Amino acid sequence: QVELVESGGGLVQAGGSLRLSCAASGRTFSSDGLGWFRQAPGKEREFVAAISWTSGSTYYADSVKGRFSISRDYAKNTVYLQMNSLKLEDTAVYYCVRAPPGWGTYADFTSWGQGTQVTVSS
Repeated sequence: QVELVESGGGLVQAGGSLRLSCAASGRTFSSDGLGWFRQAPGKEREFVAAISWTSGSTYYADSVKGRFSISRDYAKNTVYLQMNSLKLEDTAVYYCVRAPPGWGTYADFTSWGQGTQVTVSS
């Protein structure tokens, strides 16, 4: 059983920065994918970013490229999402997600954390 616990959300002004953390536990992650989805009010959940736990390869949604950066810390079993130049439209609940080895599509992310709220104000 994989447990994913997010932290670091909050209220920030447009143009500001936040760093989200996701502490993962319950198994070794070998070739898993770890990442982030988000859901804004009245909208469907959408992919934000992902990282291959072993290779470190990263993937981003077009809407966050150049502003967000995903990374992982082996020793702490933690994934981070550094969010810079935040916009009003980044306001959402951000979920940490995990996909088992062999992942390659959004649907492969089957383990979800409880989410952390990010609110960007003008």
